[in-house]
Amino acid sequence: MPANRATLVVFLIALAKFVLHMVANGGYGVFRDELNYIACGQHLDWGYVDHPPLIPLIAKLSRMFLGDSLRAIRFVPALASSLIVIQGAAIAALMGAGPFARILTALCIAGAPIYLSDGSLLTTNCLEPLLWMGCVYFAIRAVKENQPQYWLWFGVIGGLGLQDKYSIGIFLVAISVGLLLTPARCWLVHWSFLAGAALAFLVFLPNVLWNFAHHWPFFELIQNIKADGRDVVLSPAKFLSEQILLVHPLNGLIWIAGLFCLFFWKPLREYRFLAWAYLFVFVFFEVTHGKNYYLAPVYPMLLAAGAIGIETLFTSFWSRSATLAVLALTQLALVPIVVPILPVEKLGTYLDSLPFKVPRSEVSHIGLALPQHYADQFGWRELADLTAQAWQHVPEAERADCAIFGQNYGQAGAIDYFGPNRGLPPAISGHQSYYLWGRRTYSGNCMLIAGDRKAVLEKIFESVELMGTTDSPYAVESRISLYLCHRPKFGTLQQLWPDLKKWR
Repeated sequence: MPANRATLVVFLIALAKFVLHMVANGGYGVFRDELNYIACGQHLDWGYVDHPPLIPLIAKLSRMFLGDSLRAIRFVPALASSLIVIQGAAIAALMGAGPFARILTALCIAGAPIYLSDGSLLTTNCLEPLLWMGCVYFAIRAVKENQPQYWLWFGVIGGLGLQDKYSIGIFLVAISVGLLLTPARCWLVHWSFLAGAALAFLVFLPNVLWNFAHHWPFFELIQNIKADGRDVVLSPAKFLSEQILLVHPLNGLIWIAGLFCLFFWKPLREYRFLAWAYLFVFVFFEVTHGKNYYLAPVYPMLLAAGAIGIETLFTSFWSRSATLAVLALTQLALVPIVVPILPVEKLGTYLDSLPFKVPRSEVSHIGLALPQHYADQFGWRELADLTAQAWQHVPEAERADCAIFGQNYGQAGAIDYFGPNRGLPPAISGHQSYYLWGRRTYSGNCMLIAGDRKAVLEKIFESVELMGTTDSPYAVESRISLYLCHRPKFGTLQQLWPDLKKWR
């Protein structure tokens, strides 16, 4: 196949992925973390308790220029997840891939469940593969072409990645370790690499200064999560098996082959630093008990290397065509796991038919009817409707001083997202960045409080009235009670506010 025709096929695969996301991204509902990023986008800053500022900025711009629909909010994830298909093929080409290996790389990336998931939700994960592989692209060019200026772009992309999600910092260290362990170590003391590192720091600096000014809330958050035992702890074997599952079992054969090719195959020996980088991040996230998807952005480079190796083994038209056909069909079979293309009523039956269980990353998600990335898209509209009904029972004279309080950013974010069309004021909460935004001017004398137990609230308020309870069987929070509370017993909301802080 001519190279220009392979390029066209790669673009068509990326386009098909984008169209799939734009069609399906209106399914189910808004995701809990999306509500958080949307709320943060209404309070633009250089940092937040649980993440850097890039995704809230994108949420703000998406709503400003594209609207409030789910497809509008998820346009950037759909685009970024499709661009990584093209970027992966470009990395393969840099490594010496022929037309077949470039198409195989694109197909592997397009159908990998984790990258399909990235294109379906606005989270910090949606840009990670594009940013991690942007660093890889410029690192390869610098090493292969002996062009120092590419390390400057490496640094700029790395700094932008740090403004998206802090975990790319581990990958940047891993690249440095990989260079140190190979003949490319000479770059570590070159002015261009050091200048690239300085650029990364400068791009990242505003967030560093924000964290310093706020006493490093992210580190406090991480310590609290570890202390609570919130996340599922995986053994090394289980962590590896879930890596294979997240990227797709057949893709697993390809990226494992790519890892071996980078280590031991002479045509790819020049890029061995990437293999060492992978081992470093794998060991780091396993030892620190990171979630299974923390490593996901690294796989396009291994898929590219594996596709090149397979290209040398499968030389006939029929063997190559069969490889692409089998891969495409098996990938399509897993699409409903991460893209909402099935009616929710049929999703459970589909999941039960799979030969494996969809992994759960948090202990509280193990017993859910649906995987968390779906379950957390349900129940929010019902909460907003219930709150709007309860708001009508608040006397008109009390409404200006009646706060709506959510126990977490999902509940508060649901009020902020759905509330304006229902005549509701913005919510307050002690969870994550909502705590930093404060209680505003509310005294606490009148509060609508979601998600707590009546017995607990009766210890705090003189009057507690149940206004109703949501019923959403597919949701993580399937039943959320809402209470109208009056006259706190232990002081004003300003005095109680420090005790409401919840960073976990």
